[in-house]
Amino acid sequence: MTKTILLATTAILLNAGAAMAQTPAPAPASQADAAQQGVLVFTPDFFADQRPNTALDMVGRVPGFGVIDGDGSRGFEGSVGNILINGARPASKNDTGSAVLSRTLAAQVERIELIRGGAPGIDMQGFAVVVNVITRSESSRQSILTLNGTLFDGGQDVFGASYQFTAKAGETTWGVTLSDGISMSDSNGVGPVIRRDANGVIIRQEDYFNDQFGGGTSVRGNFATPLLGGKIDLTARYGVNDYHAITLQTSPTILRENLYDQEGSSGEFGAVYTRPLSSRLNLETRFIHQFNEFDNVSTARTRADGVDSPEQRFIADGNASETIFRSLLRFERSPALTFEGGGEVAYNMLEVQQAFTVGGVAVPLPSASVKVEETRGEMFGKSTWRVRPTLTLEGGVRLEASTITQSGDADQEKSFFFAKPRLQATWTPIPNNQFRFRFERELGQLDFGDFAASADLVDENVQGGNVDLEPEQRWITELTYERRFWEDGIVSIGLRHDEIIDAIDVIPLAGGLSAVGNIGKGTLDQLVVNILVPMDKAGFTGGRLGFRNTWNHTEVTDPTTGETRAISGVRPSQPVFTIAQDITSWKLQWGGAYIASLEQNSFDPDQTSGFRGSDYFELWAEYKPTPTLSLRAQVNVWNDFEVERTVYANRTQARPIAYVENRYIDPRTFISLRLRKTF
Repeated sequence: MTKTILLATTAILLNAGAAMAQTPAPAPASQADAAQQGVLVFTPDFFADQRPNTALDMVGRVPGFGVIDGDGSRGFEGSVGNILINGARPASKNDTGSAVLSRTLAAQVERIELIRGGAPGIDMQGFAVVVNVITRSESSRQSILTLNGTLFDGGQDVFGASYQFTAKAGETTWGVTLSDGISMSDSNGVGPVIRRDANGVIIRQEDYFNDQFGGGTSVRGNFATPLLGGKIDLTARYGVNDYHAITLQTSPTILRENLYDQEGSSGEFGAVYTRPLSSRLNLETRFIHQFNEFDNVSTARTRADGVDSPEQRFIADGNASETIFRSLLRFERSPALTFEGGGEVAYNMLEVQQAFTVGGVAVPLPSASVKVEETRGEMFGKSTWRVRPTLTLEGGVRLEASTITQSGDADQEKSFFFAKPRLQATWTPIPNNQFRFRFERELGQLDFGDFAASADLVDENVQGGNVDLEPEQRWITELTYERRFWEDGIVSIGLRHDEIIDAIDVIPLAGGLSAVGNIGKGTLDQLVVNILVPMDKAGFTGGRLGFRNTWNHTEVTDPTTGETRAISGVRPSQPVFTIAQDITSWKLQWGGAYIASLEQNSFDPDQTSGFRGSDYFELWAEYKPTPTLSLRAQVNVWNDFEVERTVYANRTQARPIAYVENRYIDPRTFISLRLRKTF
């Protein structure tokens, strides 16, 4: 498996930069009343100075909102994003809200509603804040052509393109998207690798090089039309993809080479049927089927003084699918009170065959060949009640029953039942000041890949599968205060506490292997701060300054040492400072972002690993010479970061250190270019 150090840090910064690049504009006349009710309305004139090309450009400028497309986990409830189009989510989980908005021209947007804390008739899907994009109904034809490329200083350059066509005739719409996408890692770079023994004596010193790149080609079709008194929305997609990674460690006498190659294909079909059964009762029925096939190969070889050591080789071939049927009824008792109830059934499957060899000799792996199937049913009911214009309550419960069956190297069947209550209150005591409170039980979605074996040969780590894996449960208590000022300024402070049951991390297995597993109870304490300050009053016309950070403190008991430690993969902090400006007379926007520091650690029975970085810079500019043409350039550069592994000699409670390895990586600077033409 590959490992990307920053885990899409660039995407985070892109969203931050877009949110900052906004010029003050008069709010709609109705916005003050709407704000008191937790709904802010933004009409096209709010965005006029930014010259947006697409609806996604407009949503990116909504103050206090960040696009989330969902985590793609199994099921529908709780796995989709925070964007609605005309009150509904797209027909498929993978046809995300941002994807739909990216092929919708700005001229087609009638208004954008920022819904905070819930509103009658709106399915929040667990989010405290969502946007609802309302489009115009007139007939139209539109095309969007996008060309993009990312150029690395000393690395593999990648290029992509897409063409999106959408047509509307009355209430019928159809379209096609052709895409040649790109994949990359912002952790590519070079530097020394130094390994020291327990006494700090250098036992290995080599030069390090890594590069990762890939892409995918796909076609998607969309069709929506009135049907039997309601509306049917259809989407289908098929694509192929590949990804490649190379890691080299060299010295005058040593060559260590790790290669990873992945090829695959995927597709999906989605359908949503909505129909009013009466003036106050509405039906929504949804069907989703998606599938993928994959073929992965990882190899590791070492040559010392001209002699090759036995090659390590890990292969994984398999396929996976998900099928969901979901239906709900929404009853609007009054403009202030909505009831919703329904159910969802789903079937998920992963079948994988894996093998690990050293010098051609097979090494046994737990759950190397396995088929995992889940049949799940869920019933849910919830209600949204606007008690008064300043107070909204949302409450409900979901009842989930599931059976997970494994066959192949391990035959086992487990059944689960969980009740998941939820309560959210939104209080706006005075205009522009809002409190949001949430109490909820969340159930984590299992990654079926954790039931099978896996390998990270770069870090000399092979994991077995875990047939006993159970879903992680969280009791969440969250309180957020939001203050809006100067029309589009915002200060938001959130506090959250999670009581975690059956926390998922890494556990020891027999035979010196490890696996993803449940390690008992844990906690998360979180502080979230988001600040956006318009700078016109300070003479920085059209400018914005921003800061946001999430501080996380987690605790769990290590299954090997018995000591209290943090949960793997949770970043304790990542402060982001942003600046942006619209220069209307130049038809130009520019901005930048700076991450002061970031780190992340993982804990394994045999090693502790993590990275530390600082001084990550991003600078971008976008020029729009006409309303239908935009040119964007962006440069990303950051200081050296360090990857450290502490490998232990054994799994006793004391765990004496065998060696400590440090990679001091100088990341490659890269430039991203994009040309977008709408017509």
